[in-house]
Amino acid sequence: MTEQRIQRRLAAILAADVVGYSALMQRAEEATYAEFERLKREVIEPGLSRHDGRLIKTTGDGALAEFASPSAAVRCAVEMQESIASGRSSLKLRIGVNLGEVIVGADGDLFGDGINIAVRLEGIADPGGILISEKVYSEVEGKLDVGFEDRGEQQLKNISRPVRACAVRAGAHSALTESLSAALTLPDKPSIAVLPFENMSGDPEQEYFADGMVEEIITALSRFRSLFVIARNSSFAFKGKAIDIKEVGHKLGVRYILEGAVRKAAGKVRITGQLIDAVTGSHIWADRFERELTDVFALQDEVTVAVVSAIQPRLFQTGIAMATRRRPENLTAYDFYLRAWHQYCLATREGLAEAIRLAHRALELEPRFGLVAAVAGLSYMNNVIWGYAADPEFERNEAIRLSRLALAADDSDPETLASAAVTLAYTVGDFESEMEIVDRAVALNPNSFRAWHDRGWVYRAAGLPGEALWSFERAIRMSPVDHQLHQLFAGMATACIELGRFDEAIVAGKRAQRQNPSFGTAYRCLASAFAHLGRDAEACEAAACLLEVDPAFTISAYIARGGQSNAKLMIEGLRKAGLPE
Repeated sequence: MTEQRIQRRLAAILAADVVGYSALMQRAEEATYAEFERLKREVIEPGLSRHDGRLIKTTGDGALAEFASPSAAVRCAVEMQESIASGRSSLKLRIGVNLGEVIVGADGDLFGDGINIAVRLEGIADPGGILISEKVYSEVEGKLDVGFEDRGEQQLKNISRPVRACAVRAGAHSALTESLSAALTLPDKPSIAVLPFENMSGDPEQEYFADGMVEEIITALSRFRSLFVIARNSSFAFKGKAIDIKEVGHKLGVRYILEGAVRKAAGKVRITGQLIDAVTGSHIWADRFERELTDVFALQDEVTVAVVSAIQPRLFQTGIAMATRRRPENLTAYDFYLRAWHQYCLATREGLAEAIRLAHRALELEPRFGLVAAVAGLSYMNNVIWGYAADPEFERNEAIRLSRLALAADDSDPETLASAAVTLAYTVGDFESEMEIVDRAVALNPNSFRAWHDRGWVYRAAGLPGEALWSFERAIRMSPVDHQLHQLFAGMATACIELGRFDEAIVAGKRAQRQNPSFGTAYRCLASAFAHLGRDAEACEAAACLLEVDPAFTISAYIARGGQSNAKLMIEGLRKAGLPE
């Protein structure tokens, strides 16, 4: 009898699996099952078809597919993740891709390490991420419009030899230094920056009101998924300056600029505005709006509709309902919120204290004002993290209480969700829950700078530095000249340290230090990264600078402040740099 010959072939294998499927099934079995079936029907199966993939098998929470080329497999993976991220699915996938020899069964099923490695890579990929083997990377590098993040050698379960892995980033640069220095290009959808409106009230004390009006208009515009909207802080970098519209458009990487003025007097509010094409310099639209002060929110919506309809006429007809946010009934409470947010953004001991005082005044008038409760929680949390708190235990408990109040009051506002998530990440540390909350914030408004900024810090605290780094990069693109860039660069530096990318951590840390020479986090990052590289003199210099801006700094106090449980390489570097225990 002739022995049957085993058939083998080279194949690119894609393995996909739902993150936290068992827990989701326990909480909402029917809804979770129905949502995954929808993803298979609307995302996974059409994606495989477009890229000539063959579905090998599906499980209750995953799928395995074969492709003729690694490029097709990675393109399909990127398309699937982007489709899920841009939609409103409650599910997230992990995807692993490997290139290897497989055994072909009689029924067409595939076996062997080529399959096993793809499955193991999927298991350690970031939620919503793609992890590929070195073999796949060597085939697709330079052929696809994606970036790659080296994750080093991974010891995979039941695989005898370590496998070098790379994470895939759609549209990202493969090196941090490239992403920090790259010129901004116009997005592939209408893009806009709203510059600070001039305060025409003749009262400098009303400046915050004009700023608040602009922030509300920015927030409303950002709810339109068909727009790319620059965040408030980058827009406000041009406040009080003589500007050239074309230059502003170039610096921010946008096509349109909205500028205007606000007058608040005798119980009325008047806004004048003009929309300009920053590429050509031509005026597209100009108008004047006036309302009673009690109708201030309706006035903001009128301006938003006018701007959107001028840019893309059909957008506002279907999207304006999504652009409206829940607002307080009491306008005095809203006034206190505007003042509190202004003080919070100063990021000083005095500013945080005043933000807390004003937020409590707002909550006295409007106890269910979720966004102001979230700002108060953030302020208490930062007092603890930055070492300002006179009674850290009390302020930590207040941060938790106010964040939970914010979520209970309004669980559909992206900024409220994101602020509460980052506060709870650094005070409670239930990272699975907090990642779910901040991901919901990003899904609700992918244009929200605050949501991406806070997502970075939540994922950093959770020990997922690759995902944190990506979030910080997204936030910087939305606000490229932000006055808080030092926080984002420091976040990137901390993420790079935990990834073992110490040279890149130094690049980002120096950017943070140049932006704000008094920012202690920048010097912590530099001290740790230099120490890991054995650059002892530079590590000692950074440590000395840290102690100059934060004389009471100790490693034990830094750990006790919270959110450092997954910062092992950071803390190891601080010890190598000789900082006091």
